[in-house]
Amino acid sequence: MPHIRLPEGIPGIVGPMVFSPETAKLLNELAEILLRGPNSLSPGEREMIATYVSSQNDCYFCQTVHGAAAAHHLGGNETLIQEIKRDFEASPVSDKLKALFAIAGKVQKGGKQVISEDIERARQKGATDKEIHDTVLIAAAFCMYNRYVDGLATWAPTDPEIYRQSGKRLAEHGYVHSTDHLSMNAGD
Repeated sequence: MPHIRLPEGIPGIVGPMVFSPETAKLLNELAEILLRGPNSLSPGEREMIATYVSSQNDCYFCQTVHGAAAAHHLGGNETLIQEIKRDFEASPVSDKLKALFAIAGKVQKGGKQVISEDIERARQKGATDKEIHDTVLIAAAFCMYNRYVDGLATWAPTDPEIYRQSGKRLAEHGYVHSTDHLSMNAGD
């Protein structure tokens, strides 16, 4: 049960966004820029970073919905998403992406955990300064999103099909207008 009155039947971050549309607008715009804006990292790769950080934060809703969005970008490869959450170093992704996951994981623990060697590893594997910057910002932002979701004790469905549908919608249509059609009375 959520800690505050949120619309019933609206899962995860969407409930607090309906509760506070002013902040929802900004949070959705940030997610749009970070996960779908112009970048040398694909939207699928950026969704995987968000998924990995969310899994490290044990935020079920975020890791599952962003994992579904990542899988949709990757042609439905849900197995890869599970492998990354379990052990990204052993997963079949590029060495560059593994180095970026390592940076994201350290940001999740605390920004000062990232050391020069982590950045050098990423550069040696081909990461640009923009990709390193965006990885750090995605990781930091998803720590905030995860704490927003779990700090309010939002509801998270367990049906994987709900997440597949939401992930497909986010992958295809983005974040900016993802909550426009909802209101505080949506669950009534």
